[in-house]
Amino acid sequence: MTELIWDGKYDEKGRKVAPPRIALPFQTVETVNESSADRDRMQDLFASGRPSEWRNRLIWGDKKYVLPSLLEEFAGKINLIYIDPPFDTGANFSYTATIPDDPDTAGDQGATFLKQPSMIEEKAYRDAWGENQSRYPKWFYDTVVLLRELLADNGSIYVHLDWHKGHQARVILDEVFGAENFRNEIYWYYYNKMHDTRKGQFPRATDTIYFYTKNSNSNYTFVSQTEAREEAVKQLVRKKLDGRMVNVKDSDGKLVYQMREVRIIDNVWRIPLVPPASIQENTGYPTQKPETLLDRIVKTSSNEGDVVLDCFCGSGTTAAVAEKLGRRWITCDLGRFAIHTTRKRLLGIPHVKPFVVQNLGKYERQAWQAAEFGLGAEAAAQAYRRFVLELYHAAPVSGYLWLHGTRRGRMVHVGGVDAPVTMADVTSIVTEFRKAIGKGKDAPTRSGVDVLGWDFAFELNETARQQAALADIDLRLIRIPRELLEKKAVEQGDIKFFELAALGVSVKKKTRKVTLELTDFMIPLDDVPEEVQKAVTHWEQWIDYWAVDWDNSDDTFHNEWQTYRTRKDKGLARETSHTYAEPGKYRVVVKVIDILGNDTTKLLTVDVK
Repeated sequence: MTELIWDGKYDEKGRKVAPPRIALPFQTVETVNESSADRDRMQDLFASGRPSEWRNRLIWGDKKYVLPSLLEEFAGKINLIYIDPPFDTGANFSYTATIPDDPDTAGDQGATFLKQPSMIEEKAYRDAWGENQSRYPKWFYDTVVLLRELLADNGSIYVHLDWHKGHQARVILDEVFGAENFRNEIYWYYYNKMHDTRKGQFPRATDTIYFYTKNSNSNYTFVSQTEAREEAVKQLVRKKLDGRMVNVKDSDGKLVYQMREVRIIDNVWRIPLVPPASIQENTGYPTQKPETLLDRIVKTSSNEGDVVLDCFCGSGTTAAVAEKLGRRWITCDLGRFAIHTTRKRLLGIPHVKPFVVQNLGKYERQAWQAAEFGLGAEAAAQAYRRFVLELYHAAPVSGYLWLHGTRRGRMVHVGGVDAPVTMADVTSIVTEFRKAIGKGKDAPTRSGVDVLGWDFAFELNETARQQAALADIDLRLIRIPRELLEKKAVEQGDIKFFELAALGVSVKKKTRKVTLELTDFMIPLDDVPEEVQKAVTHWEQWIDYWAVDWDNSDDTFHNEWQTYRTRKDKGLARETSHTYAEPGKYRVVVKVIDILGNDTTKLLTVDVK
């Protein structure tokens, strides 16, 4: 059998090198569309040690961590896998972000701008393997080995590629799944594509989908699909002759196409691309696949209640189709924009079942820190802080516990990988800063502190700034980007730190009814293109989506209400209300996602009488 060889496939003893298997716990960062009663029931089940009810899962993270982490629970349990991995095209899959209309300006049509992907999103689509072409087969091999372990004995996998890497993928799939388990090479013919005009070759209008089963027995699910095919026929023309209407079969006959017969679908799938003008389906996401395509795959190779997996989520087509067809689903992506696009798309499905948004959070960062800086706790922590300071263009300082660097006269604190920055942390930072002023060579020259963190406590933004201001200290909260975990992003200098946005919310109470209204939203403009800044004339234009957790328990954000912009409806509600069943003090958390894909949260406390 033909075998594809790449650097590092075998070790020095001639044994195949297995893919990395770092299994990490998932963290649920948001529940969506789940009632308070359902939430309480799920918590009771978890507390009693009983299996909790199924929740579909939208996971933000790299599949190299996500797939091994799914194995403990789902090895041999996934019924259908569809993946649409990067094609190694070299194309730049930027997306067009919309600046909505100014709500105070009549007749304003809004504007758009080209949003370049972050480095970590770009890695999913553009030249993720560099000049070393052996990286792609290794990356693909590591992926499908884990996918095969997740697949049920009677399960199926569909791998969607094109001419760039399809030939390599086919050889690797034969090796991993066995050539005897190959079922079909499917050609997706998208006849409505604008053909390229390059000379000397035929225009390309197909992708290839490889269909394999885990085993060669006949127990795998396969439900033949049918379709109505268009057929060319002569349309007879009726003319009046000698007072009678007769058929004319000469040149007056017209050739037309009409639906004539129903046939079993073969391996050439004539399905159009998602039309750009399709307000209903088109999300504006690059590489989006039509629901008709996934509908055919899901119906053919799964039954209601089966589990469908897609580890290259993109715009969420697989999850959306699985949801509509009554399948359970797990989907993941490493792009923040992909996760946000998918969440909005799922919420647009009538009666969508509750689902959770998860990541690997601090566990992924802990694994990265151990791999990069060693296992010695203190030495690793110091090396980690120096690494972050260097990327932030700050110089390290010594002699302090909470202050780790200095940049442009301001002091810098680097939050650890294990936990969010809290109010207690800020208090300690401010206290140490006040003692440090004017003392020693590393003393601050300006009354300012930059607090760098991976996550921040809900209430921190305004509260921390206010406390620091009382001490005459200018405090900035800066998010450490997840791209920092990616070696290539670091090597190319694509690490950008972002200051947290400021959100204003007013609260009105009438007996047990609480009304929230967004009153202001300000984002730091350091990395916002100048043309975008000029197009935004009202703060509301920055907001794409906002949601409310009406009774937060200092844990996961429970998305109980949301409003968001769509291509069909670009409006956004600025106000929402909730009536509490019982009096008491409630923690209310508001989450806003801006048009650049970044999220901001605000904690409010309401006392209902």
